Amino acid sequence: MFFYSSVVRFLKSLLLPAGMLWLVLGGRGLAGASSPDQPESIYDRLWRVPVLYSDPENAVIQEFRFVGRLNLDAYNLDGDRGTDQDVVVRRLRVGGKLKFLHDFLLHVEVDLQPQDPRPLYNRLTDAALVWKPCEAFQLAAGKLSVGFGLDGATSSNELLTLERSNLSNNLYFANQYTSGVNVSGHARGWQWNTGLYSGGTISPEFGNFDAGNFWVGSVGYDWGKRLGVKKALLRLDYVYNQPNLESDATQPFEHIGALVWQLDAEKWGVSAEATGGLGYGTQSDAAGVLVMPWVMLTEKLQLVGRYTYIASKEPGGVRFTRYENVLARGRGDDYRELYVGLNYYLYGHKLKLQTGWQYVDMQDSSNRGGAYSGWSWVSGLRMYF
Repeated sequence: MFFYSSVVRFLKSLLLPAGMLWLVLGGRGLAGASSPDQPESIYDRLWRVPVLYSDPENAVIQEFRFVGRLNLDAYNLDGDRGTDQDVVVRRLRVGGKLKFLHDFLLHVEVDLQPQDPRPLYNRLTDAALVWKPCEAFQLAAGKLSVGFGLDGATSSNELLTLERSNLSNNLYFANQYTSGVNVSGHARGWQWNTGLYSGGTISPEFGNFDAGNFWVGSVGYDWGKRLGVKKALLRLDYVYNQPNLESDATQPFEHIGALVWQLDAEKWGVSAEATGGLGYGTQSDAAGVLVMPWVMLTEKLQLVGRYTYIASKEPGGVRFTRYENVLARGRGDDYRELYVGLNYYLYGHKLKLQTGWQYVDMQDSSNRGGAYSGWSWVSGLRMYF
């Protein structure tokens, strides 16, 4: 424990903040993924190590690989309710992927909690069997990541910010991984996704099927080819959630809708979202908007901005995010967030450094302890394989 604590403090006090500052001042990262006209990089060789078996010509098993992800965060909070700072292992997951019979994939991954390893095992995240005979059709069943909205449909491995937005925290799913069946696909610019999932109470493995179900549907069209850009996607998402106050998998909204826009011109881009939900029980109706522009300052250094606004119809309908909750645990009804961050891609999203400054202001018309105003600075390491 002493060694672990020493390493953590060292990362907090030196590597993450100083490293990001060095990058902003013009430092160069190591080579990323090689292209056909470039020699293989050290990262290419390292990321092949977890591939324990690969033979595309084998009729039964085509590949087996060890998979995992590591997210480290160093945060500093300064608000009207005090200050706090720490370094945390945000995510540590390990598992495996087996490709077999050419069209099938078995993916199993578990979440670990090394900061409080009693026990080390926390929960099962992915445990899915996937059948994908073509790009236009994919069927997945088991414990899955439920995709909804801008950040909710984006893997945590590929987020442009250190955390999902507060729209995700408030209007998406309380438990992103839940048991269900999902069908998705894309063809000729169109993409679609639909799934039926259990909304039951949480257990470390597949959950309990005891608190209703919810349905997710999504359809979108990508104008990227027509506009001459990498992506220009407009997508509509919808959730129907059977009202059940015992559910741990979902937030207490019966109907949720989101309109998502993603423009990626490779050197710059902008994403936007408008989301609203009709609450049940004590949860008020709520709605919000998000705008997130970004630009590549160099081949590896990216500048990201984000503005988020959320409001609830009645007092106490808006929650704080993960790190704001350290200082402020109440709820308000009018939330504004401004985020500015830098990302440095050592090996694309597979290995990157991120840092972000965020200002948050929450109003609470009921004066029940939900008002808050403060700054935060979070730096992090993101790696997956």
